[in-house]
Amino acid sequence: MYDIVILTDHRYVNPKKIDWYTKQVLDEDELLLNALEKKGLSVCKKDWADSAFDWTKTKYAIFRTTWDYFERFKEFFDWIKSTKNKTTFINAAEIIKWNIDKHYLMDLSDNGINIAPTLFIEKGDKITLAELFHNTNWKKAVIKPAVSGAARHTYKISSKNFTQHETIFQHLIEQECMLFQQYLSNITEMGEISLIMIGGDYTHAVKKMAKEGDFRVQDDHGGTVERYKAISEEIAFAKECLAKCPFKPIYARVDIVYDNNNKLSLSELELIEPELWFRNNPKSAALLADEIFNLSLRTKG
Repeated sequence: MYDIVILTDHRYVNPKKIDWYTKQVLDEDELLLNALEKKGLSVCKKDWADSAFDWTKTKYAIFRTTWDYFERFKEFFDWIKSTKNKTTFINAAEIIKWNIDKHYLMDLSDNGINIAPTLFIEKGDKITLAELFHNTNWKKAVIKPAVSGAARHTYKISSKNFTQHETIFQHLIEQECMLFQQYLSNITEMGEISLIMIGGDYTHAVKKMAKEGDFRVQDDHGGTVERYKAISEEIAFAKECLAKCPFKPIYARVDIVYDNNNKLSLSELELIEPELWFRNNPKSAALLADEIFNLSLRTKG
């Protein structure tokens, strides 16, 4: 019986080839595993899709590097539904269900959190990019799926070049919900700031910058990451985003940008499997282990 399983995907369980990216992933998981073991907890690491593992044999399962789920969404969601009564997920299953679809942004917007102006184009809607640009009068926009990750099917378009994306857009909205968001130019000028929150408190931050000529800040697409010291206003905004969340996550990453009016804006609230950059602040892994250990004590009580 394990106290906790660290959830990953098949690529990061005993990989045969370890490039710089895989090593980074393994190091992150190792920092958390070691911190949990120092609390006296029995820990192992498993592929979430490991059909041979009996999920009743662990008290908790924490989502970490399950980064193939958005390519296997139905399988992943079915697994959550079938497993949530066998173990306790961290973050909780209801948080995962809420956060997995970007409609959560509208919940937060309705509660006063500033986000980029956003329209949801539901699956099967009959509308064109030409109509969307005409209706909004925006000069530039970003389209992306409501359920996605690693910038899958994310495109920056403008009122002048949208025709080259019309075919793919029509194909996508036949299959899934898409977001049509006003483009925030500061993403390329100032980057995106990711604030790591453990137990609701700020621990550290990074700034992600897109490579020249791109707008996607993920390192998968050539973006760079640097240590960043968040200012008090940014920390307060991140805490406000969590306060307006209908749940209390144990860990969170609050991705923020400055909008076209230079006001703080929530880009994403990552509550499922965000990269937390423990390697930049190993103490944060210990803080997360503390939260999990304290949760186990409360559960025993």
